[in-house]
Amino acid sequence: MSSEDRQLVENMMSDYGMDIESIPYTTPPGEEGMELSHAGGEYPNKTLIYHGYIGCTPLYPTAAILLCTLAAYCQIHRSCPQFSTQAQVKSLCFLHDVPAYDVYLEILHRMKQCHRAALNHDTLNWRMLNSCPACFYKLEDEPALEFDWLVSIDGNNSLKCWNSSIYGSNPRIDSRKACNDYWIDTCDVDRFKDEVKTRERDTNDDNWEDERIAAEGTTPAFSCINQWRNAGPETRKKMFSVFDESGIFIAACRHRSVILACDMIQSGELAKYPLAIIDKLLTIYGKNGGCAYDIGSRKLDFCLMVGAFHGHAHNHKCQLDWHPMYIPRTWHTEGEGCEHIFSSSNELARSTRHTSPFHRRQTIKEHFSFWDTDKYAALSNFIWNHYREALNTIQTLTAELAVIKAELSLTDDDLVQFLKDEREYLDRLKLPPVRDQLCIPYVEVLDELTQQCLEEINNALAQARIHVDSSYAKLQHAEGLVAHIETQLAVEQRWEIGGPEYQHFKEEASLGKYCTALDELECLIVMRLFELSKLSLSGTGYKLCQQLGKALQHRSDAIRNAINRYNTQAAALNPPHSKISWKDIADYAREEITRLNIEVRRLCTAIHDEEHHMLTVIQKLQVSDPHLGCELQHQHRSCAAINAMHCYRLNRIESLTGFSGVRGVGVHADCAADRGMFE
Repeated sequence: MSSEDRQLVENMMSDYGMDIESIPYTTPPGEEGMELSHAGGEYPNKTLIYHGYIGCTPLYPTAAILLCTLAAYCQIHRSCPQFSTQAQVKSLCFLHDVPAYDVYLEILHRMKQCHRAALNHDTLNWRMLNSCPACFYKLEDEPALEFDWLVSIDGNNSLKCWNSSIYGSNPRIDSRKACNDYWIDTCDVDRFKDEVKTRERDTNDDNWEDERIAAEGTTPAFSCINQWRNAGPETRKKMFSVFDESGIFIAACRHRSVILACDMIQSGELAKYPLAIIDKLLTIYGKNGGCAYDIGSRKLDFCLMVGAFHGHAHNHKCQLDWHPMYIPRTWHTEGEGCEHIFSSSNELARSTRHTSPFHRRQTIKEHFSFWDTDKYAALSNFIWNHYREALNTIQTLTAELAVIKAELSLTDDDLVQFLKDEREYLDRLKLPPVRDQLCIPYVEVLDELTQQCLEEINNALAQARIHVDSSYAKLQHAEGLVAHIETQLAVEQRWEIGGPEYQHFKEEASLGKYCTALDELECLIVMRLFELSKLSLSGTGYKLCQQLGKALQHRSDAIRNAINRYNTQAAALNPPHSKISWKDIADYAREEITRLNIEVRRLCTAIHDEEHHMLTVIQKLQVSDPHLGCELQHQHRSCAAINAMHCYRLNRIESLTGFSGVRGVGVHADCAADRGMFE
């Protein structure tokens, strides 16, 4: 722009009282000769927007911000959520107290609405039905799956929002509502707030636990309910009133795209939040689905399971019923997609803790939108990695399994029966009889009496008489315990070492020690994983990192010792159990291949249909609305580049040795006209 034109622009802005010094200016490439004119009947913002600026007030702006500045912040915030809106926009608008960034996002939203209307993507629930092509873009001739859809749900309390009234100040009233199709309204969530209480009145049991409390004087059920009460009734939960919103509750698909979200209002993870999410999922996707949640094993109209990570904190009987590893046709689904999302959204906590409800939802929505874009860009890579892993697992473990089956004379039916036998055993498992509880320590003190104490006495006498007193005291203590237990058991003749009764309870004692060592090892591994995840979080302080590092070092030593104790107890069993090491073992790869074959063709077909539909709409718009057509073509460039990479990866998957899926493009199953698919 020439100096004369620049002077004209400044004079025009001065006529409307705009602060020229607050407007950073750099000449856009290729626009050095841009002319700026203003018709008397037009609003100033209309003229400014055509030349790359946005005014900070609707009618009479006194400051304007370059659109490139706002676009740059939008992308920076995508890469670094900790860089808050206040840090960028407040530095530009502090003296004016104006919502320039809000206006910019509203402009983008209106543009997206125009694009969606042109593409017929503005129908009801279109985003949910098309958020992940690999999950929801069904084809006509694809084989039937055990579960049409798989999701994970979970709550997170990092994105709290303070109640400003606790500081004694009047909260700022902001009646705006963020345009957001991720969110379930609070009124829809509250429809389920009395669900648990109503069922309590009807059945006199707390159905949120899905377990009845054992009657007084009876053996309690083999359950892990007492350790998992996050989704308990509201009367059992107390939440600080200092937060208006105490967190979020979300649903994510198998490929970690965000599907739904709702606010947790002044509470923890109450039952109404998962119930509202599940109700929406069943309404849109149907009942033939699966859902992973870390607690609340409730029997609903579809399959509910626990996440693979959280599942190991449940007892063994619960895992057999609810862990995805034991549920057929869940493939390699981990059920922990929400944890991946929370690891990223936690970085928004600092910038949303004191914002208004409008800006909080706006920020979270922008983050989820960026997250879904990234997950779509990585979708073919997700399928590629899982396909290679499944093929490698089949190749590696098939030979090992054949050797084990040959050595132990087992068949495939035997392996299935083992799982049934284990479930039946745990169903019948109760506290052992009082006599059996006494027999096990009786065997142990007999061993101590006949072996350890006498050997210690002989060694002590040979080495030094100073040890005689302590060893003799141990011997007296062992004899006293033996006599006491023999009296309780009414044993007339002391059991012989190696006798049938002795040998039976000796094996029971070994099995008990083995189970204890196994539980200890599993607990230590889960604790180590938690510490590793915390150590990798950005924002973790230096001192906390040091403490976690020391804890991990001690934990590693503890795990190695636990492995040694486990191997010792495993070798003492009859027959001995195999030893373990740090080696990781994968399983259920063939089921994963079945799912991946369908996802490969779904994604390929979705890309083909989208490209065809997009080009058709652009050609029509170039005639009817050239400006919208040009903008839509510009917006489609990045998506076309991502789709090209998807096609490259899908071709690599189809060229893999062992690929068993159907190659080429399929036909989309148009199940309902109101779903707004690409046809």
